[in-house]
Amino acid sequence: MVIAYFDCFAGASGDMILGALLDAGLTIERLREEISKLHLSHYELDVEKVVKKGLGGSQAHVIIDQNHHHHHHRNLSHIRDIIENSDLDAPIKEKSTEIFVRLAEAEARVHRSSVESVHFHEVGAMDAIIDVVGSVIGLTALGIDKVFCSPLHVGSGTIECAHGTLPVPAPATAELIKGKPVYSTGIKGELLTPTGAAILTTLSSGFGPMPAMTLGHIGYGAGTADPGIPNLLRVAIGEARDDTGDYDVEQTVLIETNIDDMNPQLYDYLIGLLLNEGALDVFLTPVQMKKNRPGTLLSVICLPHAVGKFSDILMKETTTIGLRWRVENRIKARRLIKEIDTSHGPIHIKLAQNNGQIINLTPEYEDCKRVALEKNIPLKNILDDVRSAALKQIHASDGVLKQQHSHK
Repeated sequence: MVIAYFDCFAGASGDMILGALLDAGLTIERLREEISKLHLSHYELDVEKVVKKGLGGSQAHVIIDQNHHHHHHRNLSHIRDIIENSDLDAPIKEKSTEIFVRLAEAEARVHRSSVESVHFHEVGAMDAIIDVVGSVIGLTALGIDKVFCSPLHVGSGTIECAHGTLPVPAPATAELIKGKPVYSTGIKGELLTPTGAAILTTLSSGFGPMPAMTLGHIGYGAGTADPGIPNLLRVAIGEARDDTGDYDVEQTVLIETNIDDMNPQLYDYLIGLLLNEGALDVFLTPVQMKKNRPGTLLSVICLPHAVGKFSDILMKETTTIGLRWRVENRIKARRLIKEIDTSHGPIHIKLAQNNGQIINLTPEYEDCKRVALEKNIPLKNILDDVRSAALKQIHASDGVLKQQHSHK
């Protein structure tokens, strides 16, 4: 399996991603040929070899004819139509559309509006279309099976835009990188743009250190700003040494503490609190402590960016005076949520997939519990009925159901 690892030591933008892929072996001729399938006009696409603070790279240039693109705005429907009506291969259309949907959803949350009411200024939209679709084209042309990414360097300070002065990361960027590992070194300016964040967070299977691989190609994509460090995005491409198939790989943190002097009734409240705050899992293990005192090992699994939050909760809500934590890798199946119609009404199910095949199916417990209480039906019967209904619908649709992604 061929993997690509994006090292965002100077952040990332759409043109930097495109430039990195061009520097790693994507030819400008292949890129132009594929982009022409979008049937866009009044633009030029070129690449330039540049040097940033002593490091060489490639800078992608999307030059828009301002005389033809300065009065109109495009919304998500317009961009979706451009992609869908193109002659691009179906997988490229699907991934490109998914990136734009996430970008529009982030903008909608920021502006407290609907997704379809989000407008992209036409010059910016044209630029973004070529950056987004070009990046997907590049990954496909280079034979990349899976993408991984480093923690995201976001920058600091403020930026000026059409809405005035905004903090860094920009609000839409901040929405897109929720749940991802990010950092700032105090460099002033926007290092991670919304388009760059949308591409990397949509396509990446995991964030963390570089995965084990036999390294084949390195590419550097240059940005336009001068943040004081080489403004380059590095991509490393190689053959994975530990093939995890279609499973997602990500880093988590395990926080632990041993407790032997707390009222056990407090654990019920504590577990609910931790899960509501976004913990991936919480569990208790009976242990024997010093002087043979019975105790409890309290374990919390969370994403790396949330260590501080959960450590604070544990210190405040338990009797512990110290914690341990360590970073661990986890492999997880792609998880999807689907609401299905059953004899008991609409109920959600969670599906786990690998290589397009459903490998596990679980009815949503809280939905089934609610129905059991409302209709005075044994909960186990509800669970069996929902599972049976889900399997029938899956078989009727040849194993393909349209669902919402679950990132937990």
